[in-house]
Amino acid sequence: MLDFLSLTGELIERTSSTVRVQEMVELSLAPVFLLAGIGAMLNIMNLRLTWLFDRIEMIERMEEAGEDNREVEELPALIQRQQFAQIAVKLSTLAALTICIVIAILFISAFIEPRIGSIVAALWIATMAQLSVALALFFRETSMAAATARERRKRSREILARRRERESAG
Repeated sequence: MLDFLSLTGELIERTSSTVRVQEMVELSLAPVFLLAGIGAMLNIMNLRLTWLFDRIEMIERMEEAGEDNREVEELPALIQRQQFAQIAVKLSTLAALTICIVIAILFISAFIEPRIGSIVAALWIATMAQLSVALALFFRETSMAAATARERRKRSREILARRRERESAG
């Protein structure tokens, strides 16, 4: 019990400094702004992903109904765009979670003695890697979206041809 009280007293002493708490808040501002940016980016990505889900569902219903429509030919390209968007959303969400952990660790560092700067740096690098890949995938998806209908149908045929090649080889 005495150890607990001395540990509690030491913790209160270490963290009671307003200056130390201010330093922790200042250190966490950059990650918090990054978190806000990731949130805005996720909002846009989710809007595109929702549009893709709705579009794919509509085309699949048309296909099931036996409607002969050129839009059905675009389905593989739309599905590929959906996959890129989904991975981008997942990586962005993971980056946001990693930044939350960075912020928590920054505050925890005020309470503990061991230096944990290396952990924060590694997590920051992981966040940047996750965001970089997510943005590259999002760029790829939006580039595909800018294609003409003819280009989308051509891309779909290429996707189907590669799929058949893999199936015949496997």
